[in-house]
Amino acid sequence: MNEREEFLEWVHGPLVAAERAMFDGDDGPRRAVWAQADPVSVFGAWRNAVGRPALVEAFDELAMSFSHCTAYALDLISFDVVGDMAYTVGYERVTTSVNGAPRSVTIRSTQVYRRDDGEWRVVHRHADTIS
Repeated sequence: MNEREEFLEWVHGPLVAAERAMFDGDDGPRRAVWAQADPVSVFGAWRNAVGRPALVEAFDELAMSFSHCTAYALDLISFDVVGDMAYTVGYERVTTSVNGAPRSVTIRSTQVYRRDDGEWRVVHRHADTIS
């Protein structure tokens, strides 16, 4: 398996599982796939954060607003791996409840990753919702 295939396996495994858990109200798996060390940043559809402490606070707050995720799919448009850095661009299609109200959303997301101690970790997310 080459490095692009290994990266995609991680994306469609632990990363997708972490995102689905987040939209079900559990931010623990998402925290685990994000880099522990700065720099990290989010320019999100619902919340922005720069630095690990702000990131953890944002994830905790967001998780409290989500529940009952019944569907999550990541449709990749493009991605690449160059050494210890990678990126993905795609659409996240989510059916969840936001503050108790059922909602289906499509999120346009771009994420940047780096390999820390041999493991892929998210270091930046830029996302917005599509109406």
